[in-house]
Amino acid sequence: MDLDENKLQNALQIVYGKEKAVLDSQIARYNLLVSKHKEQFGDQELHLFSAPGRTELGGNHTDHNHGLVLAASVNIDSIAVCSRNDKNLVTIFSEGHDKPFIVKLNDLISKKEEEGTTNALIRGIAYRFEELGFSIGGFNAFITSEVFIGSGLSSSASIEVLIGTVFNALYNGNEISSDQIALAGQYAENNFFGKPCGLMDQMACVVGGIIAIDFKNPQSPLIEKVDFNFESSGYKLIVVNAGGSHEDLTNDYSSIPKEMKSVANSFGKEVCRDIKMEHLLLKIKELRSVVGDRAILRAMHYLEENEKVTKQVEALRKNDFNKYLKLVNQSGDSSFKWLQNIYSPKNVYEQGVSLALAITERYIDGIPEGACRVHGGGFAGTIQVFLPVEHVSDYIKLIESVFGTGSAKILTIRSAGAVYINNYFDIGT
Repeated sequence: MDLDENKLQNALQIVYGKEKAVLDSQIARYNLLVSKHKEQFGDQELHLFSAPGRTELGGNHTDHNHGLVLAASVNIDSIAVCSRNDKNLVTIFSEGHDKPFIVKLNDLISKKEEEGTTNALIRGIAYRFEELGFSIGGFNAFITSEVFIGSGLSSSASIEVLIGTVFNALYNGNEISSDQIALAGQYAENNFFGKPCGLMDQMACVVGGIIAIDFKNPQSPLIEKVDFNFESSGYKLIVVNAGGSHEDLTNDYSSIPKEMKSVANSFGKEVCRDIKMEHLLLKIKELRSVVGDRAILRAMHYLEENEKVTKQVEALRKNDFNKYLKLVNQSGDSSFKWLQNIYSPKNVYEQGVSLALAITERYIDGIPEGACRVHGGGFAGTIQVFLPVEHVSDYIKLIESVFGTGSAKILTIRSAGAVYINNYFDIGT
């Protein structure tokens, strides 16, 4: 099936905007996948999908202890061109991989040898949907992603909600809620992919725009849209990829929720959401020999970071961007000193995130206002920077002289979350 170019352009401008260069680039991306799909699978009825990456604006490592998060979807995404098949088989060709990912839907038991692979995510999402009573079925797909691995922009969550949205559109009439798609992605990542994670990444990718999330009940999080335009503030949002591998960091990531929960357990609670700072401070002396100093510091970070999210949301809603920036810097300071997710203690030789923050903080000292912090899970990957528009070019030259051309990327907030593009083909035509 050849796509109607006018309908495709109309649909994509709803998701990506009307700027010609951007729109032309996106049309070319989809058309390339369409041609590859046709070459591999013949003339089929095609279905197009997009799922954005996300940026964490507030709440560093709070979601896994039922905390508060401020996050947003961004203007880089993963896309798919799909067709149904009657083979009960998912076949996905992904850019950068020589062989397709193939999963038989009559075999949905987790496999140790698949941990860390896209196959594990496909199998886990299908398993969870079937367990919850939703329909699953075979499809063929070509996918590509601008959400680079290790970027802190949630490449895995973007792919997870993309796959979930495909099952939703092709076999469930788009009746599966955003919450359920996000939860299925988290389930697959935790139980099939083999990586502990909270739910913030998947929720931000699937919902779209700036959202405040309350994970007090993690199976049914409360989501509020936050209406704010960073562009109108005169600032740009930048992420800097400081490099480093995420491959051996699973234990570093898992130690954070484990240690936070060990502090909560000392009070007879499961998570830090259920304890208070004043009670923690009174019990620190006896806790040191029970849970260790780092666990106490991480719990302290959690408790203060939760409060910062509330203040950040309030600042944005009041259009007080300077206060928001101060809170970003405070969050970054707490992440470095208390949470300690800036580099892995197993490899102190490699401290790209620390170095990027040091360079950026010195740069910010010389300008009227700015902010920076570790972005996402930490230990390696990216930092987040807010700078006045007039300073962006000079900063990018400086930081890329250290971390390489293309290491700094300017982001904008995308209003659309995970979407089934075909739904937009006839809007406004």
